[in-house]
Amino acid sequence: MEQQKVEPVPRTEDALNPPSQRVVVLRRVAGPLLSVGMLVLALWGLRQLARHVTYHEIREYVAGVSRARLLLAIVLTMLGFGAMSLYDRFGLKSIGRSLPWQRVTLISFISYAFSNAVGMSFLVSGSIRYRFYLQNGLSTAEIAKLVLYCTLSFWLGLLALTGATLLVEPLPAGLQASDWLIQASDWRIPLAIVLAAVPLAWILGGFIRKPIRLWRWRVLLPRPASALRQVLVGALDWWLAAAVMYVLMPDSLHASFGHFLAIFVIAQIVGLISHVPGGLGVFETVMLAGFHATNDQHLAAPILGALAMFRVVYYLMPLCAATMLVLQREARGFRKQSLWSPWFTGLLPSFFAGLTLVSGAVLLFSGATRALPDRMAILRDALPLSVLEVSHFMASVIGMLLLILARGLQRRLDVAYWVTLVLLVAGAVFSLLKGIDYEEASLLALLAMALAPAHRLFYRRASLLSTNFSVGWIVAILAVFGCATWLVMFSYKHVDYSSSLWWEFSFHEGGAPRALRALVGAAAAGLLFAFASLIKPQRLRRAPPSETELERALPLIRNFHSAQAHLALMGDKRLLFDADGKAFLMYDTEGRSWVTMGDPVGEDEDARRELVWSFLEQCERAGGWPVFYQVSPDDLDMYLEVGMNLLKIGEEARVRLEAFNLDGKSKKTLRGTINKLGRDGLRLEIVPADEVAPLLPRLKEISDAWLRDKNAREKRFSLGAFDPRYLVRTPMALVWQGERIVAFANLFLTATKEEASLDLMRFVPEGPAGIMDFLFVELMQWAKQQGYRWFNLGMAPLAGLTSRRQAPLWNRFGALVFGRGERFYNFQGLQRYKDKFDPEWEPRYMAVPGGIALPMILANVASLISGGLTGVVRR
Repeated sequence: MEQQKVEPVPRTEDALNPPSQRVVVLRRVAGPLLSVGMLVLALWGLRQLARHVTYHEIREYVAGVSRARLLLAIVLTMLGFGAMSLYDRFGLKSIGRSLPWQRVTLISFISYAFSNAVGMSFLVSGSIRYRFYLQNGLSTAEIAKLVLYCTLSFWLGLLALTGATLLVEPLPAGLQASDWLIQASDWRIPLAIVLAAVPLAWILGGFIRKPIRLWRWRVLLPRPASALRQVLVGALDWWLAAAVMYVLMPDSLHASFGHFLAIFVIAQIVGLISHVPGGLGVFETVMLAGFHATNDQHLAAPILGALAMFRVVYYLMPLCAATMLVLQREARGFRKQSLWSPWFTGLLPSFFAGLTLVSGAVLLFSGATRALPDRMAILRDALPLSVLEVSHFMASVIGMLLLILARGLQRRLDVAYWVTLVLLVAGAVFSLLKGIDYEEASLLALLAMALAPAHRLFYRRASLLSTNFSVGWIVAILAVFGCATWLVMFSYKHVDYSSSLWWEFSFHEGGAPRALRALVGAAAAGLLFAFASLIKPQRLRRAPPSETELERALPLIRNFHSAQAHLALMGDKRLLFDADGKAFLMYDTEGRSWVTMGDPVGEDEDARRELVWSFLEQCERAGGWPVFYQVSPDDLDMYLEVGMNLLKIGEEARVRLEAFNLDGKSKKTLRGTINKLGRDGLRLEIVPADEVAPLLPRLKEISDAWLRDKNAREKRFSLGAFDPRYLVRTPMALVWQGERIVAFANLFLTATKEEASLDLMRFVPEGPAGIMDFLFVELMQWAKQQGYRWFNLGMAPLAGLTSRRQAPLWNRFGALVFGRGERFYNFQGLQRYKDKFDPEWEPRYMAVPGGIALPMILANVASLISGGLTGVVRR
């Protein structure tokens, strides 16, 4: 099966001219601010269009919809999600992969349930698919092609259905809210032709069997049959979505399905283009305008009621079902290892955060609308008025706090977990006391019950006030609060505002005053939290470590299982400790990249995980890119759970000392070299750290001669340099020939005897051949006698990367450099040299943020290690 390929045309000027900080900031905030602007505009337009409609009329229509219609809408929704699964099934077929259809259907349902409700389908659905399909053996490149296939099918189907419908179905003369807009009949046919031409061109383009260049991309279009299938699946998906809405529409609409379908797809396109989550407000505004319901109170109220039911049936119900399905799968994963574990363990905090955000919105929206009269009559006879007023006020305040706490849950904060649990229970109680709202009380109680046994997922002890709230998250909170404000204005627009409203307390006429007070209370809670966060800033330290900090780090370094932690003693990297001083990480900056060297150092796992989160959040606050360089496989889950992507950068060679010897035919050459040098008078001496200082002048001469001979300069970051302050902190291995030192290396030795290694190794250029072999072998034999388990020979960059066709693009590029990059670095020679000691190779990775910043990050890391851009192209 042919697959569509999209490859970027490289542009070197992009890497040489990175955008300025101001441009980067504008890009980060422009999208969310545009979404908020569109939401505000849509809510204003919706309020203008529905100015004659009351909340009571909408609720009355919803209550009057028959069960048969509701059941039919649910069945059509299920068929719609079944059609959506065809995106993935055909997409997998297009890239030559196959998975069980039950698994594909489940992945598709979960991804679309969330993306339909949250919006930004490409990002949300794409990220969920990435996590799922990665667990099912697909490579990053294959997942990217699959997501692109599904997204194209989604849009091609929508455009085809819209174009075809407009061609055959005449619209009323005024799809408009005001007379100044142009008549729809004037542009219906041209618009239909333009929309239909896009999917038609996609299908016909399949006859061209060579890549087409579109701006910076080369695109190989799929064959016509495959393209036609994409378009038909997308059109079927949207047709079923329209059918769900049509079933719920009032009989008084008097519109054929074709007429309704034309307006529905146009409203959906406008809602998608707006980037407002779920097209909230935008979709409703276009639907009202399309059916001329702006001045018809008897038509506008039923349409708004149908729209509300459509969102519940098509968005909210699948979202709840997907969430419960995820929770059920995770609960089963606690008992036995399954397909979904351990990934869902890392995903659950985000699920709980999303449900908490929804629960907070429900409380705010409930506080902004009128309570049911019959329920209020029951409360009037059972409760004092003061209890009702306090409950209504507190429910809205809790709603705002849940919006804030959702971010803390996403960041796995322990304090957010406990406070959320308490507020969910309190919110359920207040929901019952303010209006017997057992529906929302049940939602809150169920979420609390699901959250209660998941405490182990929220292990971070950091303060909620120090949590970084991204622009998108702030926009989401403001959008929910803005919708609540709009609901207050809409629900009580018949009430004339006066200052006395704030002080009215009544069972009968107290709805508007209660809603206003609750809205102000929620706003006050949000502003107080924002103010408290602003007065407690945390900045990432950018100063080199002091002697006190190095002394503080030394016990953690010596007791860590990896000897490479001794690189912190170089003093060229900043140190970031956790709050209790149980772990630290070392990092440096280059451009916008904030790069750590290795994994967090320390034996306390909770402290090490907290450091990863703290570093990530502080980098976000500083506008930098967090990068974790040369991390081990044992700790990859720490980086995956914070949303980082992993790139394999090479393999580290470790010799198991218990099995190390020079016996056997394979060691004949090495054994001969060592014996010869021993007869020539070479011997090894280990000098303690406190005796190194007097030797430094002699060692400096050897180091300078070695650098001149190699035409090299000192590296940094991942390697040590000849710095007296650094060298006096570690033991030194000396190779003597008579009374002359001919080679030296400083040693990394762990106190637990887990691992020994060396860093800076220099020898005289005129020394005997094989002196490096002698140093390594003698050191390994010495370490074996001292009881060390491993000897670390360091990493071979880009080793172990595959260039197979199915391999990720980074792996193929790395394999290419490894095979042909000897001009810049002795990649293959270094691996071959370490291989003769029979090491065990273990992969090493770099954790990087997603997005298009990867080329700049790679350039920054290379510059950091090489001591500048010129060092990148020098040995």
